[in-house]
Amino acid sequence: MLHWASATHSGSRKPRNDDSLIRFSSSPQGAHLLADEGALSLEKNDLVFAVSDGMGGGNAGDIASSILLQRMSEIIPETFKIAASGFFPDCLSHLGDAIRSIHEQINQSASSEETRGMAATLALTWFTPENLYLANVGDSRIYLSREGKLEQLSRDHTRAWAQWQRGEITEIQYRSHPRRSALYEVVGAGHAAVCPHFAAVPYQVGDRFLICSDGLIDGVWERHISDALAIANAPRESAEILMKRAIDNAGIDDTTLIVVHVDGPTVRSDSSE
Repeated sequence: MLHWASATHSGSRKPRNDDSLIRFSSSPQGAHLLADEGALSLEKNDLVFAVSDGMGGGNAGDIASSILLQRMSEIIPETFKIAASGFFPDCLSHLGDAIRSIHEQINQSASSEETRGMAATLALTWFTPENLYLANVGDSRIYLSREGKLEQLSRDHTRAWAQWQRGEITEIQYRSHPRRSALYEVVGAGHAAVCPHFAAVPYQVGDRFLICSDGLIDGVWERHISDALAIANAPRESAEILMKRAIDNAGIDDTTLIVVHVDGPTVRSDSSE
């Protein structure tokens, strides 16, 4: 059983929110969009939670992030059709094909002066009964909190983040780094290709996940994320704690997050196949 809560806030920099988020169940019937907050078993469907931060293209960042997540909700359920045909789908390969296809679509859609150069980041979690499959491009993040220990599962596609992870600079130095937001991987932007980060992660009861845009990271530190995920009793509580702190401390950029708790068994029974 997964419990989740999500929220998004338009930054003070501009009235339009370039962030997008999506929550949907994936089944042989396709994708079913989910509410901002809820709980659902993996008995008969997979669950997908994703955040995207749009950028570039003049005023078209929101278009890029919206296209990206909408298309993911159309492509991911295709794995059920593949399985029904007698083939065992490779979820990570399926994600890779999907992102590359959408990358080309966004570039093709950026033909006007208003949309030229539009792009988006991606942080996506795909829960099946067996594994969590994740994909990320750019600097939107995915965190796991397990038994009080926080781990970033995604990778920021910036050189400054790599320096921080290698221990060459501190978190304080990273946060003030002049090239912290210089992304070398995005979906779109006219780039010839995109190279996402993928991972398959076994999860367990008690795990807590955070999927967020970089607007949240502007206003919270690693220790704040760790505390909020570890001490809160419900996803809504964690989401509210993190959103309030991020807005109070920064709030300039658009801020979006989804918190997911694994609260019960997720094994799919044979009767649901």
